[in-house]
Amino acid sequence: CLGHQGICEVYGSRITYARQLMHGKKSLLKIDTRCPIFHGLPSHIEAGRYHSLSASADTIPDDLQVVAEDHQGEVMAVQHKTFPVYGVQFHPESILTPTGSAILQNFLTI
Repeated sequence: CLGHQGICEVYGSRITYARQLMHGKKSLLKIDTRCPIFHGLPSHIEAGRYHSLSASADTIPDDLQVVAEDHQGEVMAVQHKTFPVYGVQFHPESILTPTGSAILQNFLTI
């Protein structure tokens, strides 16, 4: 999640306190299955979250596209519109993310 926040900040997003602390909690996320890291997944996935900070949705720069969000519209993943740069706020390696291994495998095949 820190890498995701770093990507967002480097491209111009503001990192703020999350609306709700999410440490060891599972959330349902809406994902854009056109994004290569989410290829072959359903449009909604459960994901484990462990964070206090997040990228402010209203400051995501034009270079980045939001490809996953929670039910409150909090940014959960981004991809760069030109380069193969991807960031996820949630933890695909967590046992709380059942589709995590598929996400990681997709990333490795890009």
